[in-house]
Amino acid sequence: MSVLRPLDKLPSLNTATILLVGTEDALLQQLADSMLKEDCASELKVHLAKSLPLPSSVNRPRIDLIVFVVNLHSKYSLQNTEESLHHVDASFFLGKVCFLATGAGRESHCSIHRHTVVRLAHSYQSPLLYCDLEVEGFRATMAQRLVRMLQICAGHVPGVSALNLLSLLRSSEGPSLEDM
Repeated sequence: MSVLRPLDKLPSLNTATILLVGTEDALLQQLADSMLKEDCASELKVHLAKSLPLPSSVNRPRIDLIVFVVNLHSKYSLQNTEESLHHVDASFFLGKVCFLATGAGRESHCSIHRHTVVRLAHSYQSPLLYCDLEVEGFRATMAQRLVRMLQICAGHVPGVSALNLLSLLRSSEGPSLEDM
């Protein structure tokens, strides 16, 4: 069990692989199912993990995008994400990692303040997306967005790289932490 590196495996032709990391198995599975329903020119592979590191396996494909799903209703979810981040190589944070916060719609039930997750994403220079994965319409929209991001990170969109995507997502964010 070692650090997950973006280029430790050779890419497969017309295959894009996403790794969803989070403690909410049912929500991750529903998101994965929604992603697999999306129309995609590439063969889409979705892997789920409760945490990192992943077990050493010669059959594991190259991971093109890692999404850390943080449930704002669970402090364990945030702690699990923070611990898992130690097992990701720094080069993954050049556009191939994003954070997805779920449960923000019911702020009165939140155990984690949104600002905590914003700081986490900012410290890793990675985009932060919000979505209530329990709502089918929101989940379908997020699945569509993640599939598009995955195609870019896998190199299947001509003229756009993961770094281009990262800079576009960062420029579309609100005010910086220093402004807050």
